[in-house]
Amino acid sequence: MTQGTQGSAGTGVPEGAARAPRVPAQGRAADGGRVRPGESGADGPGGGTGARGEHVHSETPPPRPAVERPAVQRSSVRGQVLDALRTALVAGDLAPGEVYSAPALGERFGVSATPVREAMQQLALEGAVEVVPNRGFRVVRRGARELAELAEVRALIEVPVMLRLARTVPAERWAELRPLAEATVRAAASGCRATYAEADRAFHRAVLALSGNEQLVRIAEDLHRRAQWPLVGGGRGGRERAELIADAAEHGALLDALVGRDLEVVGALVREHFTGAG
Repeated sequence: MTQGTQGSAGTGVPEGAARAPRVPAQGRAADGGRVRPGESGADGPGGGTGARGEHVHSETPPPRPAVERPAVQRSSVRGQVLDALRTALVAGDLAPGEVYSAPALGERFGVSATPVREAMQQLALEGAVEVVPNRGFRVVRRGARELAELAEVRALIEVPVMLRLARTVPAERWAELRPLAEATVRAAASGCRATYAEADRAFHRAVLALSGNEQLVRIAEDLHRRAQWPLVGGGRGGRERAELIADAAEHGALLDALVGRDLEVVGALVREHFTGAG
């Protein structure tokens, strides 16, 4: 994984930072009525002589409560905000050590503070930010040691899996992943860290998906995402772009080794990839 870059300092929305795509505004929740249970009494709709909680066949069953569309919309907005915040973290638009308020970020994304706050709570669970009471959320400062620890854990999980896949997966299946490897090269050439991070995760996710273990894929992607967060003191410029390009080239080399079932090269490439840019 490449080291992250530091965004602009300051609270609120950093000056000069690229504005993230606007998230669709939340829908207004519709007023909903409460379905009242039938009162006990004479036989008929809402009545009956059955015991409490017992179904009486002469009763008209109460209508099922409709699924409220606004709840789905709210979840969708929160998910979009979460994706936008993750992109901003990788791009360095949210600077390590800086505190950001939900209302300020909500204004940036064109939504209320509520979905931003919910998304930030999720990022806090993932360790990307920490809650600052009465102020907002501080982007966690990360150093080279944490990145090295993540690389070690990723290698412990993924190297044995890839060695097993190298022995069992036919060459034509690896050929199907070639377009994803090429997509990482194009993303690296763009110099956009966020674009490359997404393409990089897509490639690794597709490789591990061949194991058929969904839990493995989910855990590995979480570790991968954490390794893409920015480091304190990271810089921008041509050198970083060159590192991305070199990292992307390793994807093609890994596919070549997997096709050739060269286990020694596969293991070495994966370990080097984790301790380097990928």
